[in-house]
Amino acid sequence: MPKKTIAHIDVKGKKVLIRVDFNVPLEDGKITDETRIKAALPTIKSVLDRGGSAILMSHLGRPEGKGFEGEYSLAPVAKRLGEILSKNVAFPSEDCVDDKAAAAVAAMKPGDVVLLENLRFHKAEKKGDPAFSAKLAAYADVYVNDAFGTCHRPEASMVGVPKALGSKPKVSGFLVEKEIKYLDGVLAAPAKPFVVVLGGAKVSDKMAAIEHLLPKADAVLVGGAMAYTFLKAKGKAVGTSRVEEDRLNDAKRAVDLAAKLKSELYLPVDHVCGNEFNEHPSDVEVFENDSGGIKPGFMGLDIGPKTQALYAGVLRKAKTIVWNGPMGVFEWNAFSIGTKTVAKAIVEATGAGGTSIVGGGDSAAAVEQFGLADKFSHVSTGGGASLEMLEGKKFESVAVLDEA
Repeated sequence: MPKKTIAHIDVKGKKVLIRVDFNVPLEDGKITDETRIKAALPTIKSVLDRGGSAILMSHLGRPEGKGFEGEYSLAPVAKRLGEILSKNVAFPSEDCVDDKAAAAVAAMKPGDVVLLENLRFHKAEKKGDPAFSAKLAAYADVYVNDAFGTCHRPEASMVGVPKALGSKPKVSGFLVEKEIKYLDGVLAAPAKPFVVVLGGAKVSDKMAAIEHLLPKADAVLVGGAMAYTFLKAKGKAVGTSRVEEDRLNDAKRAVDLAAKLKSELYLPVDHVCGNEFNEHPSDVEVFENDSGGIKPGFMGLDIGPKTQALYAGVLRKAKTIVWNGPMGVFEWNAFSIGTKTVAKAIVEATGAGGTSIVGGGDSAAAVEQFGLADKFSHVSTGGGASLEMLEGKKFESVAVLDEA
């Protein structure tokens, strides 16, 4: 069922508790990527512009859950958000549910913003503890879930708080609304041809997505290190490429499933290889499957030129494309060409009315690095959450929100 959003709620004079995803990268106390902060702005501004006050809560990193840890404090985020909003963002305490935090929330007036300290300083957050959930829920007249990157986790702030709110409004923010529209809505009935591109390191990470999407997709293109588990399962020589030996049967099962469904499962036909896992290996060669495969002592670090052309050709005919995982070690210039070729082919294919979805994580980082992010229909903010949606999973954090 479609869910109510913050746009459906009259927030004037209300205290709106918004679960955002401010899990941003920090170096020496400085934010190195503001993407997640900026993604939350439309929801925050909607509340403030319509006379509500915004109480923001988030996690950051992986603290132990035994109280305040300076390196995981959200204080730098409060400072930067204040600069972006051109207003004071109160950051009252080193604890999200102590007396200081409660007093700051109680004193809020319309237009005020409070950012609570890192939720995960309490073990109770990850455990979904009801008592902790109730303390957070007590702050709110309205609850908003705008943290898609955490939607697959049944934590206190994601599930316990909306449950504790009883009959008070529980809605999605604009970011979560958009993520669900693309990752759930579009994929329910994708315009054909529908092509899925899966890459990255591990077959184990993508197996459920492959099995869920194969019956729906016209073609699945596989790249990245996970391709070598598939190729070894098919008896190809893969040199010292990364292989998940315990997943060879899974890979074989996917190949058999594709044949049974008459879906096209494409694997790389050639490979750009190095003799060591290094940005500048002492020897780089291209090996083809039909010419004996990858020689001993070499590992695949990118899809080769023939595979790049093959994949680009398939992609250019597609109307709907979902991409999760790079084709090689795109961070290293010598092994970025496969990922860049795929990215450009997707943009070309869907630029005139098609739909292109990038499933967060490394693929999102890649399109950002190549300067192509704004050319995709949707770039997801949640790697793990987007992958679970591609597997067909439903999220309790979304189910508990009010139906439209």
